[in-house]
Amino acid sequence: MSASWSLDGVDLVELDRLAQRLALVLKPGDLIALSGPLGAGKTSFARALLMRLGVAGEVPSPTFSLVQAYASQRFPVQHCDFYRLEERDLAELGLDDLLPSSVTVIEWPERAGGWLPADRLDIAMDETAEPYHRRIVLTGHGSWTPRLERLRALSAFIDNTPYAEAAAEYLQGDASARSYARLVLPDRSAILMNSPRQPDGPPIRDGKPYSALVHLAEDVTPFVAVGHELRRRGLAAPAIYAFDLDQGFLLIEDLGDRVFGAELARGTKMDALYAPAVDVLLAIAGEPTPTLLPVEGHAPYRLPPYDADAMLTEALLLVDWFWPALNGRPTPEEVLKAYVELWQPLLKQAAVLDNTLILRDYHSPNLMWLPERASLQEVGILDFQDALLGPAAYDLVSLLQDARLDVPEALEARQFARYCAARSASDPQFSSDQFSVLYATLGAQRNSKILGIFARLAKRDGKRGYLAHIPRVARYLKRNLAHPALGPLSDWYTRELPPLDRLPSLSI
Repeated sequence: MSASWSLDGVDLVELDRLAQRLALVLKPGDLIALSGPLGAGKTSFARALLMRLGVAGEVPSPTFSLVQAYASQRFPVQHCDFYRLEERDLAELGLDDLLPSSVTVIEWPERAGGWLPADRLDIAMDETAEPYHRRIVLTGHGSWTPRLERLRALSAFIDNTPYAEAAAEYLQGDASARSYARLVLPDRSAILMNSPRQPDGPPIRDGKPYSALVHLAEDVTPFVAVGHELRRRGLAAPAIYAFDLDQGFLLIEDLGDRVFGAELARGTKMDALYAPAVDVLLAIAGEPTPTLLPVEGHAPYRLPPYDADAMLTEALLLVDWFWPALNGRPTPEEVLKAYVELWQPLLKQAAVLDNTLILRDYHSPNLMWLPERASLQEVGILDFQDALLGPAAYDLVSLLQDARLDVPEALEARQFARYCAARSASDPQFSSDQFSVLYATLGAQRNSKILGIFARLAKRDGKRGYLAHIPRVARYLKRNLAHPALGPLSDWYTRELPPLDRLPSLSI
């Protein structure tokens, strides 16, 4: 099975634009086979592609060396020219060992005979009657069949926006399947979000997959709806210039590069960032949240509740992934049963108290510093598609117990007290004592979930970089479990896990 995409009359500018868009979706293991007669533009396209992948310096033709290796900003790249290839040369090149970990671009692939892997993208190029224009046919085989169809749809989406002629720059994404690019014109820029609809995955409980149990967004509709609600409240969620809900494409406002973590690395004081971020949460908590959120041209979006079942499903990630990683075996049934019985009453109580709009991932990687803006607009909010109606304490603990960077305990206590004082001043029904129990409960729940997620990312997805954050998250968890209201739960952690401030290496 294959998919094809034909382009006629492609000039040099359009050829480079195609290379830019292809570069956005490439990943290690990809093979691009460029075919066509001499002078068709294969080397020009290969050079454009390598440059768009971040290869610096000159890109010579590998006609005589057969293979030229590069270290791009994202992954290794092999540029091959098989015009002079002889059968005995192919085995000596060692490409079979390099293919899984690099992107391989091959000119004259027909000289390789039956060696080409079935999983590849063919790009056939030919001259036309018009000088400097080419006819190009892209054919995807294997996994490239749906990927090429999506690339074609993505290109069509861009072409129907004011950014059709923009340069496309790859942006590093997060742990999700979403990807991002910056589209740049001489006088402005925008962010392209490529968020394919996520499959439900296998059922794990009550016939439902994990995403359904914890109310994760499975398409871009929540991003559009919640973003509109945040902007209605005067908050700095990016404006949405264009969207395709069915395909999962968004063109949104470019808020720049001043992410909180980068600002702190530049020397900005943490209080200068975190106090305005807390003010945003105060503003959100101070206004009732509608259950139905409008979506232009579509049915309203119903904001899901952050119910006790969703909270428990997330907390179970600790015994599903983190406990086994520590112990090298599955969690025993009696250990799991005791864990669930301790969490259930705490989460049932937490789920119904102090409900508001919670953004769920309100922490440094998703917050931008916009000091040129006024008041609440100083804090740009990037990630909110998984927003829910739930306890206000959840977002505060997400911010003040940031999994990606160390938040000093003194700063956390100071901003927590400021938050409670402001809530008490504006709402006579607000109880600081009750809120502190919620904060500790949701902090323990969230950090248990994160330990499980980071263990899962390392074990299942091979993303071992997340293991570096585990000691920090464990320290936050220990801090929450010290609350007197969590005594029995704390006993379980003490009994079943090593000391949280001295965790050993995981068995991953």
